[in-house]
Amino acid sequence: MFYYMSNQLLEFKEIIRSKHVSNTRKPDKQTRKLLLYLFTSTRGGFTRLRIIVHLLERPYNTHQLAQTLDLDYKAVQHHMKILEKNNMVSKIGEKYGAIFHLSNFLELNIHTLEEAIDKLDRKMNQKKIYL
Repeated sequence: MFYYMSNQLLEFKEIIRSKHVSNTRKPDKQTRKLLLYLFTSTRGGFTRLRIIVHLLERPYNTHQLAQTLDLDYKAVQHHMKILEKNNMVSKIGEKYGAIFHLSNFLELNIHTLEEAIDKLDRKMNQKKIYL
């Protein structure tokens, strides 16, 4: 499972690199801390990263994301609330049909996710598996 997740993280990194325009501006310290926290320091970081990668391609509603990611609707709903609260995604519409897309804030700082992916990959490779 860790091998699969590690490969997926590499794919995410390539997708992010292909999506953003070369940006010489470094993110401020608070932005960097927020992104690292949301995507590497919490249990749902990998799932939130998967959501963001899908939203890079096109907007989705919660139901579509749940189906695409093969996750429980309530779990996706939970992650979307966290992402919206932290200004990672923006919502158009209300309730069930609301469509989510990346926020302007995240689009400006998308390159910072590469650092979060590297940290998450290192973290996953350090975990010990006990049988």
